[in-house]
Amino acid sequence: MSEPTHFDLIILGSGSGNSLVTPDFEDKRTAIVEAGVFGGTCLNVGCIPTKMFVYAAEVADAVRGAARYGIDATLDGVRWRDIRDRIFGRIDPISEGGLDYRRDSGHTEAYLGHGRFVSDREIEVEITREDGTGRFPVGSRQRITGDQIVIATGSRPTVPHVISEAGVSFHTSETVMRIDELPASMVIVGGGVIAAEFAHVFAALGVDITVVARSGRLMRAFDEEISQAFTDLARQRWTVHTDAEPTAARESADGVELDLADGTTVAAELLLVATGRRPNSDDLGLEHTGVRTHADGRVVVDEHARTDVPEIFALGDVCSPYQLKHVANQEARVVAHNLVHPTTPHTVDHRFVPAAVFSDPQLATVGLTEEQAREQGYDVTTKTQKYGDTAYGWAMEDTTSLFKVVGDRRTGGLLGAHAMGPHSSSLIQPVIQALSLAGPAGPPSVLQLARGQYWIHPALAEVLENALLGLEVSPHEDPTASYDPAGEGEEA
Repeated sequence: MSEPTHFDLIILGSGSGNSLVTPDFEDKRTAIVEAGVFGGTCLNVGCIPTKMFVYAAEVADAVRGAARYGIDATLDGVRWRDIRDRIFGRIDPISEGGLDYRRDSGHTEAYLGHGRFVSDREIEVEITREDGTGRFPVGSRQRITGDQIVIATGSRPTVPHVISEAGVSFHTSETVMRIDELPASMVIVGGGVIAAEFAHVFAALGVDITVVARSGRLMRAFDEEISQAFTDLARQRWTVHTDAEPTAARESADGVELDLADGTTVAAELLLVATGRRPNSDDLGLEHTGVRTHADGRVVVDEHARTDVPEIFALGDVCSPYQLKHVANQEARVVAHNLVHPTTPHTVDHRFVPAAVFSDPQLATVGLTEEQAREQGYDVTTKTQKYGDTAYGWAMEDTTSLFKVVGDRRTGGLLGAHAMGPHSSSLIQPVIQALSLAGPAGPPSVLQLARGQYWIHPALAEVLENALLGLEVSPHEDPTASYDPAGEGEEA
């Protein structure tokens, strides 16, 4: 075998890792190794296509629900292939364009194949896809070395053994969006984010949905009150089995049947497995390096995103406790700095990681749940505000949406927020900002956040204002006493 090709930087993965090729590396050689579709999970099989499907689903639901506002409308049909092709007709060219840019750049090279460490500084890439240049034939093995290496290989869907070993047909989030026809019915195994979003999408497009969840509530990682409220609403929209998991799976004349632990059997034309994702770390040859992994497969990194091996970093789903694109992007910004400025490293900030679920209803969360706050010893106070008790909520005829805030009764500090309803992912942003930009004294008081700024009336954001004002906290100085936004109190 010929001598390995040497690079200043090797990046394993083309998702958030692709953004590491900053201007600092324009005069250096960089290799990007990608075994799957160029651009990573978010672009190709995650955040972006799913939310484009969600938007189509929301349009369909809006038409069905128009009568409540005095508007007569009917949904005449759903053109699944047109919806699908509109989405991937935009996404696929972006993926290919990203590959072309890296392949044709004078200082980057793309290796389309699976990379495995041979040693701390050497990687062997088994080429699985032509890059269009003929340089690396499919099936060939290319060895590369790097002064610095970043592991950003992401994650992949997990599938319970009872399904994977049964020989039945099934889809995951990475394949179900490209099916040719809508099924009449679908069983979704899982009770988390992926299950909730796809249940919403396919139900809105006319598919009969059955959800099978192992826990007693859907979205069990969320605040218990919000999780339970979501589960109650889900039961009105879909057939929901909680405290249930498959014990057997088999093909049937009409699709797939699952036997559940509670003794029931569910069946549908299509089976979607949405039981989480696992880090893509198990086939990287890490045993040939000093890089360690956690029990769940995540690569071990420090607060600067460094592994135990000098000049090997990791970011995103392969190492992070948060499988979220905005977290991977923030980690990539930290790594991009630390690659070039090792003596003044930036730190990954996981203190206030927000999350949203684009289901029906939409969910959002940041900070501590009520349960977590009590476990940590805070003097907890909470307020759950209904959307329908605000002016814009009246306009929406909303009867189910909630915005919950969690605070410390003793200090008046804000600890977290949890929303269920339209635009939750946007309405929660002021809380994310307040927590993240807190000063040395800690999180802002709820009164500061509620009264230290204007709230547009009658915007939906008033639901957050009213929730904050409803928290029972120890009395503090009214921040409005010195609040003079027009400057009218200043001396001439």
